[in-house]
Amino acid sequence: MQLNARPVAILVAANTALAPFAIDAYLPAMSALAADVGASIHHTELSISVFLFGFAVGQLCFGPLSDRLGRKPVLLGGLLAFALASLVITLVDSLTSLLVWRFIQALGGGACVVNSAAIVRDCFQGREAAKVMSTMAMIMMLAPLVAPVVGSVLLFVAGWWLIFVFLAAYAAFLAWLLGTRLPETRDMTQPVASPRQVIRNYASVLKHREGMGYICAAAASFAGLFAFVTASPFLYLEHFSLSPAVYPFVFGVNVVVIALSNRVNIYLLKKRTPQQNLRLGLTVQLFAASALVTVMLLDLASLPVVVVLVMMFTGMIGLITPNAISSLLDHFGHISATATALLGGIQFGSGALAGMMVGLFEVEHIAPMVLTMLAASLLGNIGVRLLTPPAVVEGAS
Repeated sequence: MQLNARPVAILVAANTALAPFAIDAYLPAMSALAADVGASIHHTELSISVFLFGFAVGQLCFGPLSDRLGRKPVLLGGLLAFALASLVITLVDSLTSLLVWRFIQALGGGACVVNSAAIVRDCFQGREAAKVMSTMAMIMMLAPLVAPVVGSVLLFVAGWWLIFVFLAAYAAFLAWLLGTRLPETRDMTQPVASPRQVIRNYASVLKHREGMGYICAAAASFAGLFAFVTASPFLYLEHFSLSPAVYPFVFGVNVVVIALSNRVNIYLLKKRTPQQNLRLGLTVQLFAASALVTVMLLDLASLPVVVVLVMMFTGMIGLITPNAISSLLDHFGHISATATALLGGIQFGSGALAGMMVGLFEVEHIAPMVLTMLAASLLGNIGVRLLTPPAVVEGAS
C-alpha cells in the first residue's frame, strides 16, 4: 500500500509518542509519588521497569493479533485500555497498586505502539522505510523532550495525579485522531496465521541469525538508554541535587541530541547503508559508556562531564534504532507486525531488566547506571559483529 510519507510519519509518530510520554512525564514527580505511596525513590523507580515489562508483553501478545485482525482494531482497543488504567493510577495509595496498574497501562500501550513500525512497513520498503522511520523517530523525539516539562508544570499546578489524567486525555485524543485519519494499512487479502503459525513465525525470527543481530543491537542500546532513564531521578534530583524545575532541561538535552542524530542518519543514508550507520552508532555508544566508567573510577564524574557523556551515549539511538528496525523488517515484510512485536518484546524486556539492575538494590551511587550502560553497549557491539555480515560500502564490488 502506498501513502504519502509525511502524513503517515506524523500519525504514526503521534501514536508512538504515547510510550515516551507515559515513561518520561512523571519522572520529575518521582519523589512526590514515592512519598504518597510510602516507598523509597529507588523502589518507586521500579514502576518504570514494570511499565517496560508490560509493554514488552503487550507487543508480543498484540503484534500477531494485528497481523490477524488489522492495525486499527488493535490500536483503538489498546488506547482504551491505556486511558482507563491511567485514570485508575490517579487513585493508587500503595507501591503495589501503582505497579499493578502501570503494568495494565503498559499492556494497552504495547498494543498501540507495536503497530507503528508495521504500518510503515505496510506502506514502504528498504531505504524509503528507513527514511520514514527516521522522520517518524525525529518527530517522536519531541515527546520525551516535552514530557518532563509538562510533568513539572502539572506537578506544580495540582500534583503527580494530574500527569496521569493528562495521559488518559492524550490516549483519548489519539483514539479520535487515528480512528478518523488513518486508513487500515494491512492488506486484508493476505492469509491469516493460526495460533500455531504465530508460534512458528516467532520461531522463524528467533532462528534467523542476521535478524537476531539487529534485534540484539536495538535491544542492547535500549537497555543502556533505560539504565540512564531509570536512574535519572536519583542521579539529577538527589545525587546532583537539582530541582524538579531544572530536571526536564538537563534530561531534555539528551532528546535534542537524539533528534539531531536522526537528521544525521537521514543525511548519511544518501551515501551509506543502514547497516553502516548502525555499526557507527554502536561504536560511539561503546566509547561513551567506557568513558563514563573511567571518569567514575577516577572520581571525575561531575555534573557537566556526566551530562556530556550521557548525551553522547543516548544520542546514538538515532543511528541505531531506525536502521536496526528497517534492516530487520527487510527480511520479514510478510509478518512485519509479528517481527516488530518480537523486537519490541525483547527491546522493552531488556530495558526493564536494565532498570531493575539500577533501581532494585538502592545503591546510592552512579555505579549501577554506568556499569549497566557499559554492559549493554558491549552486548550490542558483540551481537552485531557476530551475527550480521560485514557492512558493505555502496558501490563496492
